Amino acid sequence: MVKQAKPTSHQDLTRRSFLKLAGASLFGLFVPDIPETSANRISYLDLREDSRRICPEQSQGLVISTSSLNTSQAWIARPQHWQTLNADPEESPRQGRVLDAYVALHDQPAFDANRVKFLWKDAVISISEALYREDTDSHNRVWYKVGDEGYVHSGSVQPVRTQLNEVVPGLPESGALAEVTVPFSDAHWNPGPDDYVAYRFYYATTHWVSHVKYDQQGLAWYAVLDDKWEYIYYVQASHLRILPQEELTPLSPDVPAGFKRLEVHIPEQVVVAYEMDKPVFMARVASGAKFRNGDFSTRPGNYMTFHKRPTRHMAAGNLAANGYDLPGVPWICYFTESGISFHGTYWHNNFGHPRSHGCVNLTPPAAKWIYRWTMPVVPPGVIMTYERYGTPIQVIDQETWGTA
Repeated sequence: MVKQAKPTSHQDLTRRSFLKLAGASLFGLFVPDIPETSANRISYLDLREDSRRICPEQSQGLVISTSSLNTSQAWIARPQHWQTLNADPEESPRQGRVLDAYVALHDQPAFDANRVKFLWKDAVISISEALYREDTDSHNRVWYKVGDEGYVHSGSVQPVRTQLNEVVPGLPESGALAEVTVPFSDAHWNPGPDDYVAYRFYYATTHWVSHVKYDQQGLAWYAVLDDKWEYIYYVQASHLRILPQEELTPLSPDVPAGFKRLEVHIPEQVVVAYEMDKPVFMARVASGAKFRNGDFSTRPGNYMTFHKRPTRHMAAGNLAANGYDLPGVPWICYFTESGISFHGTYWHNNFGHPRSHGCVNLTPPAAKWIYRWTMPVVPPGVIMTYERYGTPIQVIDQETWGTA
């Protein structure tokens, strides 16, 4: 039985169709733009056919992309269409980092296919294709082809790049924000590759850098502040990109703060941003889940983004019992005093299903967009902002479109 959507306005039709699109794995796979007319449809079959029409190739439920991947899993509105966030093909990752302790490489894009070998945590692989397999027994039906070796499920692989950077010697006295631009880089207690390792920093994490120091071989290292433990670590400077101020300025600054709002739809696992009740941004998320040691579901209700910071070392609980210790979590927008927030995520790539400790997980590019778009503004050179005002958020825990 199919639930029929209630008659509603053109605006609501658009919103419901966006939510349905976000709930499909195809949303997170391909870069091609979706025309505005596609956003006015309700039918899942129409939407699926639109997705297949713009994809390069399909056969027996298998859709293949050898072009740029939508690794941001987010879209932004343009005058006549919706465009993938960070859609520049030159910026598209062609590498992946294994996220789990180990993951199987299969000879076909299917969990029951023959195993070729295991890939171990932090292994860096080459991604030659992305595939959408409709009969995959998962909310995430996207697979990555690893060269000519086989296929790995995308939920266990973080798309990454390897970009080395010039050293910036004259950092501001207050420090500067930087992001990791290589698959991973070890943070040492002192400058030098042979010194003890404190943490491993991962691609797209953000960190507060205070100064440059050189080791005995003349290699440059950035001093990085751990904002939780208040330690100083040293990371190879070429692995961190100092973010320019133009990347931290607010988005849509001409839109009055009272005309911006966010909706988080738990059943669809999607967040939508509105300006004057018009949707301007959409992204897949992973909200709070239930674990054996408690219910961490993201609670429905009305909130606001009152406390923001571009980086945070998040740690809590026993690591042997669902605890976590995550340095450099990027682009945090808190909306409860207990610490529930929007933030970027680098420890999984499995959006579209609840799996967090209450926060709303996004890809780092999507989290960065929300961070820059919401109130209050965090000025460049400032490590955090805490105010009594912010952008309204509604967390909705009910279905907003019909399903079979």
